Amino acid sequence: MNRGPLVSVEWLAEHAKDPNVQIVDVRWYLVGKSGADEYAKGHLPGAVFVDLGRDLAGDPARGPGRHPLPDAAAFAATLARLGVREDTLVVAYDDSGGSQAARMWWLLRYFGHPGGRVLDGGIGAWVAAGHPLVQDVPTVEPAPPLGLRPGGAGVVDKAAVARLRGADPRDAVVLDARARERYEGRSEPVDARPGHVPGALSAPFAENLTAPGGTFLPDEALAARYRALGALDAKTVVCYCGSGVTACHDLLALALLGREDALLYEGSWSDWSRDASLPAETHSP
Repeated sequence: MNRGPLVSVEWLAEHAKDPNVQIVDVRWYLVGKSGADEYAKGHLPGAVFVDLGRDLAGDPARGPGRHPLPDAAAFAATLARLGVREDTLVVAYDDSGGSQAARMWWLLRYFGHPGGRVLDGGIGAWVAAGHPLVQDVPTVEPAPPLGLRPGGAGVVDKAAVARLRGADPRDAVVLDARARERYEGRSEPVDARPGHVPGALSAPFAENLTAPGGTFLPDEALAARYRALGALDAKTVVCYCGSGVTACHDLLALALLGREDALLYEGSWSDWSRDASLPAETHSP
C-alpha cells in the first residue's frame, strides 16, 4: 500500500520494470563511506546511482550552505541523463530511512515535476522482503531536458528565518531535523559552530521512523508528533538541518499529513553557523 509520495516494497517489486518508473539510488554518507562504492557492491535491479553532492546540490562555493539547491538547468540535465520524462515516476531510495531520498522527492516537487516518490524503508526493506540486489549498471536512454521552473515548494533564507525568531508559535514554528546531540551543541562534526537557531524546536528526522533506517511511522503517530511541536497549527512552518538535505525528510512527513506548505531553509545550519553576527543556542527551549 502506498501513502502519497511513499511507495511500498511490494508496489515497487511489481512495477520496477514499468517503462515510466525510474529507480534511483541516492545513498550518501557524511564520513566513512562512499555512496558510489555502496552502489557498486549491490543495488536494486534497474537502479541508477545519483550523487547527492553532484546531482542534487549546486556549487557549495556559491552557497548558501554546504548543499545549495541546483539551478533548473543543472537539475534538468541530471533528469535527462536519468531518462526522466514528464510522466516518469522517480522512485528514490537510500539505506537511512529516506533521509537522502527525500531530497530527490523534494527537488522534483520544487522544480514542478509531480513524479517524485520515496521507497518506504529503502534498501533494507527491499532485502528484508527477500528481493535481490544486483551489481550490473543499467543502460538508460537519455530523455530530452525538461523545462523546469523553481517554485513548486517553498524556500527561505537566513534573513527570513531570523525574522521568525521569537514569533508566536501560532504564527511560526522552526524545526531542526538534525540529531539531538547536534541540536543541543554536544556534537558538531562539520559545521562552523555547535548549537541551533534560537527558538527552533528539535525534530530529528529519525523520529519519523518506526526504527533506525526503517519505514515511516503511521499517519496517526506522525500527526501526534508534529501536533506536539505545533507544526500542524502554525501559520508558517520552516524546516532545516545541517545543509538542507535531511530537512526534506521532515518536509515529507509533513506532506503526508497535508502540510505541503512547509518551507525549507535552504542553507540550514551550515549557512547560519558560519555567520558570526547570528546567535546560536546550545540548550533546549
